[in-house]
Amino acid sequence: MSETDENPRASTSRDAAALAAMPNGNGKVNSTRGSITSASAVESRKPSPQKQRRSKSSPRHAVAEPKQPRRSLLSIPSTLKLSMLNSGLLSFEKIKLEARDENNSLSKTMPTHPIDTQQFIKMCELRRKFPVLYKLEFQTAAKVETNTCRYAMKKSNHGKNQNPKCIPYDYNRVVLKKVEGEPDSDYVNASYVDSLLKPNAYIVTQGPVEDTVNAFWRMVWQENVSAIIMLTKTFDFAKVMCVQYWPPNREVHETYGDINISIIKEEQLANFHIRHFRLYKVNEANRSEIVEDRLLLQFHYTEWYSHCCPFSNALLEFRRRVRLVVGNIIKDKDTRGPMLVHCGDGGGRSGVFVSIDANLELHEEEECFNIYGYQKKLRQSRKGLVENVDQYKFIYDTLEEHIVCGKTWFPVSELSDRLKAKARRNSQAKMNEYQMEYDKICKQTPRFTIGDCAGGHRADNREKNRDVLCVPPDNFRPYLTSFQGNAFTDYINAVYVDGYTKPREYIVTEWPMKHTLGEFWSLVYDTECSAVVVLCQPPANSQTFPSFWPIKSKMEKYGPVFSVHYSAARSYTNIKQWEFKINKKIVSLTEMMAGVKAPTRTVQLFQLTCWPMGHKVPTSTNSLVYLMNMVELWRAKTDYGPVCVVSPDGRSRCGVYCAANACIEQVIQHGEVDVFQAVKTVRRNRPHLVENMTEYKYCYDLVLHYVLHFLNKKD
Repeated sequence: MSETDENPRASTSRDAAALAAMPNGNGKVNSTRGSITSASAVESRKPSPQKQRRSKSSPRHAVAEPKQPRRSLLSIPSTLKLSMLNSGLLSFEKIKLEARDENNSLSKTMPTHPIDTQQFIKMCELRRKFPVLYKLEFQTAAKVETNTCRYAMKKSNHGKNQNPKCIPYDYNRVVLKKVEGEPDSDYVNASYVDSLLKPNAYIVTQGPVEDTVNAFWRMVWQENVSAIIMLTKTFDFAKVMCVQYWPPNREVHETYGDINISIIKEEQLANFHIRHFRLYKVNEANRSEIVEDRLLLQFHYTEWYSHCCPFSNALLEFRRRVRLVVGNIIKDKDTRGPMLVHCGDGGGRSGVFVSIDANLELHEEEECFNIYGYQKKLRQSRKGLVENVDQYKFIYDTLEEHIVCGKTWFPVSELSDRLKAKARRNSQAKMNEYQMEYDKICKQTPRFTIGDCAGGHRADNREKNRDVLCVPPDNFRPYLTSFQGNAFTDYINAVYVDGYTKPREYIVTEWPMKHTLGEFWSLVYDTECSAVVVLCQPPANSQTFPSFWPIKSKMEKYGPVFSVHYSAARSYTNIKQWEFKINKKIVSLTEMMAGVKAPTRTVQLFQLTCWPMGHKVPTSTNSLVYLMNMVELWRAKTDYGPVCVVSPDGRSRCGVYCAANACIEQVIQHGEVDVFQAVKTVRRNRPHLVENMTEYKYCYDLVLHYVLHFLNKKD
């Protein structure tokens, strides 16, 4: 029999001695635990004098032993504790209590002071290794001392609060000037919140409800708000998140109390809108006389759904646009008040934006971040700011992305010089700037699991994919809605891709197979595509790539319900253009009984013939840019339906078309170039897009060609 079998305590002592030799959170050997362990080991070999002299009333030594595990738990190095927490071997509640002790090794993982850039990157790496740290920080920060909410809790104010968990404290609530004859008219669900550099930098409020719209605008006017930051849709998940508190269009003027609102200008981008409001008050005696008027910008982020987080690069671009305007306003006119930030209830999403904005502002001034410290400050400023651990983690991820990616846009006037610099090889990295950029994009591209792409892996859909490794995630694929029979499903191997000015502007898909022709035309019909762009020309009569539009006849039927009718055709250098009418036959008994009639849809199909099969780039860059212009001219006539982009495998070529289009739109609209972010955007939903360095560099070449030969030139 071994020594371990004879004496279990000897085994425990050796394990404790091994733990004692491991470094603690500071990289030093834990001497305290070493002394405890050595004493325990000696005790196991030699009886103590106390045992020899023990009287009958004295307790046995074994009675005190259960206390030892608690002392050894405190002395386990923080890295080992974190591993045990992640695996569930340690109780989170017990560790959370320990973390409040400043002398405990685990508390040293809590960033109690601002962290410089280099240390911040290391902190992010540690949190990727031990995600439980997000939970530990968030829940510890949430336990700060709260303040009273007497005004918000008054019975007469209950109806003014969307969510009782997101209400202002008494000490920093926004107090409105009272309206004569209206009790409690000084109350609005809004709180002053400091940034890390400036007191009362923000007003955080809930989205207005029907009864509080007038109070909302009174607050905007009274506080001389510099900009409105709106982080919610008006309607989300079958729930009204916020009433539309501005006019529906530029032709309509609306009045809220004594404040008149009109829209001067509206700009749409893929993830947000920018609206320019004119606010003015009129003379009560002479309604045509304007007493005072102001200009106000609203930045409305439209792609941040409740209970989830947006894309980091999209939110960073949103914040950049906000600061381009708000920073100048504050600098030029110091009398302007705070930014007003609101989501649905003035809680989670508002807290995330404020935390990101305040930390980026701190970083721009002092090159450091203070996420944990600021989270405690936010919770002392208003209930519910940053709602959960996922949102807290998103703050870390977004700030890390800002550091890793850096400034990626530049003015279009610098394009030629920038491309020359990007082509030069970096002697240290042994790569040029194109390669370093593409390497960053690859490292930040999301990876989808089989569960994320469950629809494409279902048994009845598996044969509809050319490559089982290139399957769309369910959250970002178009769902077919036309009923074609019980043998058909809602699946096609296609994915939505955002453009620069519109979300889901493109639908990327593979060349259909013989048994998916019906699904392809269902995709075009159901999503109301205005154009189909085919970026290849397979051999005629190919069995692998069957023709999917009428060429030799005036009409072809695809699947049981769709027929495509030829209308017109034109040929240009390296480009072919067709116009088709799509008819749909109603075969669903329910729809037939309801008298449903399917309208005829018109679509144009463009085929690029100068991109041979097997070639990584087309033989004519000019033809591809000309094709992009042709498609946009056609879309302008058809209310801008999405563009269905087709390549042999649904991955090569398509990303180049989508990313270059987005870059060209940015050049036209804002005079900027940002190929890096455009490629990151197209790879969000399909990581295979822009799948090599050749395609990445070609995106730059396309933008340069457009700027040199098409920009500011009239046809």
